[in-house]
Amino acid sequence: MKYAGFWWRFLAYLIDAIVLWVVNLIVISPLIGLFGLSAASSMSADMTQSEAIGMAGAFFGAAMVTNLALIVIAWLYFAIMESSKFQGTLGKMAIGIIVTDLEGNRISFARATGRYFGKILSSMILLIGYIMAGFTEKKQALHDMLASTLVWKK
Repeated sequence: MKYAGFWWRFLAYLIDAIVLWVVNLIVISPLIGLFGLSAASSMSADMTQSEAIGMAGAFFGAAMVTNLALIVIAWLYFAIMESSKFQGTLGKMAIGIIVTDLEGNRISFARATGRYFGKILSSMILLIGYIMAGFTEKKQALHDMLASTLVWKK
């Protein structure tokens, strides 16, 4: 096996993004519709200022719950799949790459969780944490270094 570089990982992520988008459509969109329909049905021309503020708060709360649900769904998807016997998400499996610890063993759910949330840091620094996978000796991104993981091309 050889290390999976930036472009292999990027392709896997695109596939995973499509998977998560479909999950979003199936799970989250109906919830947004329900919040919107219930709020829209209670709107009237003679709405008071406090009612309008309450409705704005309800929309904001629904948006926050939805965003939290998206974060949890993505975290569980990546952490469960990468720590499973498959050692990778559907995108990684589709192109034949796996995630391991530094010794080549399957990673734990805790390590996969750390790796997932390490991606936030990789993103925050203008995606440089991801780009590092194209230039480091073992093709590790910043979140791989933080979690002590490797990504292999079968």
